[in-house]
Amino acid sequence: MSRRLFGFHPVREALRHRPHEVAEVLLAAGRGGHRAGEIESLCARHGVPVRRVAAAVLRELAAGGVDNGFAANLRGDAIAGAAAGSDPGLQVLVEDVQDPRNLGALLRVCEGAGVGKVWIRDRGSAPLSAVAVKAAAGASEWLSIERVTNSARAIADAKAAGFWVYGLAVGGQLPWETDLGGPLLICLGGEADGLRQLTRRSCDGLLGLPMRGRVGSLNVATAAAAVLYEAVRQRTARGSAPRAGTASRGDHPLAPGPD
Repeated sequence: MSRRLFGFHPVREALRHRPHEVAEVLLAAGRGGHRAGEIESLCARHGVPVRRVAAAVLRELAAGGVDNGFAANLRGDAIAGAAAGSDPGLQVLVEDVQDPRNLGALLRVCEGAGVGKVWIRDRGSAPLSAVAVKAAAGASEWLSIERVTNSARAIADAKAAGFWVYGLAVGGQLPWETDLGGPLLICLGGEADGLRQLTRRSCDGLLGLPMRGRVGSLNVATAAAAVLYEAVRQRTARGSAPRAGTASRGDHPLAPGPD
């Protein structure tokens, strides 16, 4: 099936970096200005057709999301390919994140941190809808994203491929006191209850962030940013990002991280 992007930034990112996947761009009738001109120029450069439609049509297609007068129809059913600079040995599993804006913000964090792949548990998670794509501000077009039906099975597959698996939960070990330098899968739970119990038990360990104020937890995207960038820091300090399959799980014990 085909997929749509909504909003200036997601449409522009697709045209800049993945024009072969854009079948058609929709612009609101009467939409002018430099942004519309930039989109039309990119379409002309890459041979992408532009169609003017009533603003009400775009609002209906966006189904409650913000379109700003811009939309794009994409070819095929692939979500996206991984960015060239991403780290295949750093991956994320998401389950039960139900707010599409939270999902989009999380995808933006993952792309910024160079995550090689994002796995989304199908049941209970928000779809990669127009609202989520808009919140990701173009990041979803750079990420490799796949849906899974069973988190525990996905974790077992990751372990078999040489990954260490950590879940993010209150009371977990501090990320900066944990070795996050090897092939790594970070599991993130939903807004209401966090990770499922079976998912927690399937992980090699749990990571947590110190809460010094009066609130008990952080937004999932904010928490993910803290953990993922600690992993990036450790991997950068070692001079290279390890790839999946380059070390066995036995070579990477659960131990304090580097200074």
